[in-house]
Amino acid sequence: MAIHFGGADLNIASGIREFAAAQPNSIAIIDGDRRLTFNALYERACRLGSGLLAAGLRPGDPIAVLLGNRMEYLEIAAGCAMAGLPTVPLNPRQVAAEITYVLEHSGAKALIVDEILTSNLPTVLPALVLTIEGSSAGPEYENFLHKSRAVDPEINVKESDPFCIAYTSGTTGKPKGVLISHRSRTLTFFATALDWGLGPGKTSIAVAPMYHGAGFAFGYAPVFTGGTTVMQRKFDPDETLQMVQDHKIESMFLVPTHAQMMRALGDQAITSRDLSTLKTLYFNAAALPVALKKWVLELFPQSGVHELYGSTEASIVTNLRPKDALRKAGSVGHPWFMTQVRVVDDAGNPVSAGEPGELFSRSPYLMNGYLNDPDATAACTTPDGFLTCGDIVTVDEEGFISIVDRKKDLIITGGSNVYPREIEEVLATHESVAECAVIGLPDETWGERVVAVLVLRPGKSLDQTAIESFVRGKVAGYKVPKETHVISALPRNAAGKIVKREIKDLLP
Repeated sequence: MAIHFGGADLNIASGIREFAAAQPNSIAIIDGDRRLTFNALYERACRLGSGLLAAGLRPGDPIAVLLGNRMEYLEIAAGCAMAGLPTVPLNPRQVAAEITYVLEHSGAKALIVDEILTSNLPTVLPALVLTIEGSSAGPEYENFLHKSRAVDPEINVKESDPFCIAYTSGTTGKPKGVLISHRSRTLTFFATALDWGLGPGKTSIAVAPMYHGAGFAFGYAPVFTGGTTVMQRKFDPDETLQMVQDHKIESMFLVPTHAQMMRALGDQAITSRDLSTLKTLYFNAAALPVALKKWVLELFPQSGVHELYGSTEASIVTNLRPKDALRKAGSVGHPWFMTQVRVVDDAGNPVSAGEPGELFSRSPYLMNGYLNDPDATAACTTPDGFLTCGDIVTVDEEGFISIVDRKKDLIITGGSNVYPREIEEVLATHESVAECAVIGLPDETWGERVVAVLVLRPGKSLDQTAIESFVRGKVAGYKVPKETHVISALPRNAAGKIVKREIKDLLP
């Protein structure tokens, strides 16, 4: 007897469809003076999806998106999802050469761009470019919607299909396209609703950039589950606090740098405002220093503080929940919903409690793989479906996980990922540089700062200003080294590989 599995495939547009019918006049998005109801959001998403298909795109064609935090980001995600068109989020801070690589590698067939970001664009663009609040790069976005039919495309999109291709730099210096499925993100939205109290009548604020995986997930999840997302165009700590008061925000996602910047305002900036509606704070991207965590708990006593750990490839892996925030300070918590973890030594054998080992996870949130890179996909996954998180951890007797060290050299500065190899390849082209290494050093504001360590050619000299001038324009600004050191030789192991953990001991 054949078994038939029932139910429709999961799709990140399904929540928009549902609440457009269930509560059409409820506010879905607030962006400054603009308000968008669920019915209007659904209609605009339908117009975009059907319009893109009418323009000749086919399900599966990638659509690049170059926007800051604004209302249109959510309707674009929903409209493309309805039409089976995976989005390719672009970082507004990237330079033209970086954008060119992503456009070419992803095979993007169209681009939606904010007029104020068109100066970042390369000369070669996809055939279709829609421009928001302008027309310098292509047809005006609103005119395109107006001319399109307000009809749901109703394309048969499988839940295993990618809803987006998120680019993250690899250790080789070349960005990889991470294929993230509708299933992955939809289940993430449901799980966040359970853990953080999202749903109809609940209001959240989108502080982190929407192009970032976590920023998008926690900006879209409130609307997907029937709540309201308030957009903050650009993070300003004082403005954020005022928006929490004005809009009675109930949940907010931050990276530690955001909290550091709030702290720098002084306690008065918080205590002078009514922030009593803020029930949930969740942190991600880097460890929350214990001293900063204590400050957050003291100034926001009504808020439950969650600390998340994860990656673009694995999504959320662990969560340290409020009841354990201080008792297990320094830990990243337990495995998240539907997530299994495995901690093993170099031979792949499980380690004992308290012993360091490499962390692997398996869950329905895992990526589909890297776009057009089966070797890289195979290198980070196991035959039974576990994916390496790239970190060395310990697990205590209660099952709480703590990060010991990064197996990879990833630097997280201000919530943004920087892979040293990308910067090293630029530095190595300088005529005065014989060898180089890029490392991250602790920074109170940014979590980590990018530091260049150089071995110079005989008779040559370089300073911080010269390095900044040389690197700037070749990579995004946040990747430019904030500090430069010149040393006589880089430490190496017996195999001749640079040992970065020893570099820090050589610096003044």
